[in-house]
Parts: sequence; C-alpha cells; structure tokens
Amino acid sequence: MAAEFQRSLHQKVVSLLDPRNTGRISEGEESMRERAEQYLRDELDRMLLPEEERETVRRGILDELFAYGPITPFLSDPVVTEIMVNGKNSIYVEKEGKLVPTGIAFLSDETLRGTIDRMVSRVNRRLDESSPYVDARLPDGSRINAIIPPVCLSGPCLTIRKFRKEPFSLEELIGLRTLPQEAADYLREAVIRRMNIIVSGGTGSGKTTLLNALSQFIPDEERIVTIEDAAEIKLMKPHVIILEARPPNIEGTGSISIRDLVRNSLRMRPDRIIVGECRGGEALDMLQAMNTGHDGSITTGHANTPRDMLRRLETMVLLSGIEIPVKAIREQIASAIDILVHVCRMGDGRRAVTSITEVTGMSESQILLQELFRWKEERGSIREGTLTGTGIPSKFFPCRETAWA
Repeated sequence: MAAEFQRSLHQKVVSLLDPRNTGRISEGEESMRERAEQYLRDELDRMLLPEEERETVRRGILDELFAYGPITPFLSDPVVTEIMVNGKNSIYVEKEGKLVPTGIAFLSDETLRGTIDRMVSRVNRRLDESSPYVDARLPDGSRINAIIPPVCLSGPCLTIRKFRKEPFSLEELIGLRTLPQEAADYLREAVIRRMNIIVSGGTGSGKTTLLNALSQFIPDEERIVTIEDAAEIKLMKPHVIILEARPPNIEGTGSISIRDLVRNSLRMRPDRIIVGECRGGEALDMLQAMNTGHDGSITTGHANTPRDMLRRLETMVLLSGIEIPVKAIREQIASAIDILVHVCRMGDGRRAVTSITEVTGMSESQILLQELFRWKEERGSIREGTLTGTGIPSKFFPCRETAWA
C-alpha cells in the first residue's frame, strides 16, 4: 500500500513538472526541484503520517526524479564497492567482498529506466532499442554498465562498480591478506627492475586494485601511458598520460579502439605502457611494444590460471587479423612476458594473490613456466589458504637473498 501511494504521488509530481501542462519549457532543473519539493511538502503535510515516514517518501520521490532513485545513498557510501540492479525490485550491493540484498526497490521499470537515462546522458552516451547496452564512466570515476529490453528480458538492468578515491597501497593489501610480505617484496623488485607483468584473474577479483598498488614503485621520472576502455587505473605519479577508448557515435562512426591507442602510444615516447585490460587484437601490439624497448609494462586479463592467461593471449593475437604461426606467437609471448600474477576472489569476499609465476623461455613449441609462489590450502578450504614460496629461485633475481628462494 505504501509503495502504491508513493507511485501515485510520484506520477502527480511528474505531471506537475511536465512542460506540456505548465508551459515552462525552458525551466531549469533547480527550479523544477524547488517546485517539486514545495508540492511534496504541501501534499505530505495533509497526510496523517509520522514525520520520519513523510521525509522518507519525500526524499525517495525527489531521488527518483532528480538523482539516481533508491540507489542514491549507496553511491556515496564508501563501504559499498558495487551496486547491482537486476530489475526494479531486485537491488544488491557488495560490501567487504560479499553481495547482500538491499530490500529496496524502484517505483517502476519507467523510473529505473529514467535513472539509467540520466546517468548515461550525463556522460554523453545514449541507450535505446538500436543501442540497448552501454559501458561508461561517471564523473566520479565509477564504471557503469546498463542494458535494457529487448536484449535484457527481465527489464532494465544496471551495474555500477565504484572505486576508492585513493587506491590501495601494497602495504594495505598486505594488511588485508591479499598477499604476504615475501610476495610483495618480490613484486616490488619486479616493478623496479622493469619486468613485464600480467595480472590475471576473474571478474571482480582485484586485478586493477593490484595493478594500482604495484604502480607506486615506478620511478617518478618515468613517463607512463595508461590505456583503457573506461578509465579505472589511478596512478599516483606525476608523469602520466591517460588514454581512454571511444565507442562509435550515433551514426556508428568515430570509434577509437584500445588497439588504436596502443599503436598511438608508441609515438608518445613512453617509458612504460599500462593497458587496463587486453581483450582483443591489441594484445599483439602490446607484445611488440614489450619486445621493443618498453620494459616494465603492465596489463591485466581475464583467465582462470596463469597458463590459461597465456592461451588467451595466443587467441587474442590471432584476433588481430595478422596471420602468424602459433609457434611464432608463443615465442613473442615468451620473449615479452616476464611474470604472471594470478588473483582470485575467495568465498568470504577476500581478494588474494594465488600464484606468482615466471616465464622462463621456450621448449620446442611450449612456453616454460616456473611458479615461485603457490596457494596452499589450510584445513581443506581454499578460503583458509595462504600464498607460500615454492623454494624455486627466481630466474630474474638469482643473486638476491630472499625468502622466496
């Protein structure tokens, strides 16, 4: 009953603000909000409702009309890292790595769609039947993905991934048990000595978080170019060029791909190139850059294991459209990539590094790997495990006395 009352009041406010009913075609948003607030105050004052409930209804309707509906408070909540709207009545958030239902809902599919439209219009994107999904970045840096019918049969769907204003440091990740001190020392040394690194893992496993933490050890005087679909990497460095891919416009032209940006970055005299995620033919250009003087580059990729990441790289190179024998591709990979770092999201929500592996060369047609750190389960549960050294000495730092050797 309360929801029905709120929907009815919402429709009355929408009708009040409709320029066809008022003639105020050029009215600004601030003026419209003032009129809506006054109308809601007058209407709710006539209701025999507790003050707290009247305030909840008033704020809820105003958020539906001028902000982002019931998810508005979550956007400013630092504890919430992801917001998932599966439909008007199904909203989940991620807190401390765990998904929890919120118990709140949008008033209707129309108000949810209006919220999505406001989000994408503020970043100069559009969403309609001819272009039913969009991936974009909000002004605060949050990444949004929205998809609507007819592609999404359950109604409009929205996913928002939030990022900390200040990225995690490697020391903080040690404190969060993402990796132990010994592994952190090894990765710090690898970044300083300009090893080429791929961070692999599943969706939401913490790849970008770890990449940001590793970047703090890049010397300040080095020129870094970052390349992403939607800018998420936050390098706290003075000499950074941030490049972001661009989707096609309404006419279907004007797109700029990650591959275009990787090629262009080679003309910008970078000391290091950081690609947010390799997903296609840009992998070939990235490998060639790593093999031609751009040591110390870092990228991420989706994969289940370090070996799977190498297989995905092979596939991505084949997607470049250039015919290259598989053996030649593997030689390129073995020559370009030095270290594979694999991260996972555990059942308890914790993100953890589960493997650190060095690429040691080629044997006939196979890429050779040696694992320096391996995940060791405790009490028969992967979530209770720890990353431990295998005792194998590093190929790259053989003379350094370390806990991993």
